[in-house]
Amino acid sequence: MYSNGYNVYKNNSVNYASKEQLLLMLTEGAIKFCKIARQAIVDKDVKKAHDALIRTQDIFSELMVSLDTTVGEWAVQLFRVYEFIKQRLIDANINKDLKIIDEILPLVEDINETWKEAYKRAKK
Repeated sequence: MYSNGYNVYKNNSVNYASKEQLLLMLTEGAIKFCKIARQAIVDKDVKKAHDALIRTQDIFSELMVSLDTTVGEWAVQLFRVYEFIKQRLIDANINKDLKIIDEILPLVEDINETWKEAYKRAKK
């Protein structure tokens, strides 16, 4: 019973979220799944690591597709950062490499902080 209510709430929060809120949800999800993948690699749970890294890659694919690179050079540069992170996620998944995850996790967190700040400024 409770899980159905939670699923409805979750779907509604995505369906009625602003573009800025969706960006925050995506970047927060990327952090979450990147950390899950990291711990799964430590625990030697290959399937869980793979699944979490795929979800993180999918998030960056979505961020890349949704980015309008015609608005300026900053968008093109951000696209390249997303592309770099996605490629490193692929490398981390192939090799189940903690060093790569430790390299990109701070970048993902920085992106999330950047979008949080942009959201705050947009609301003013």
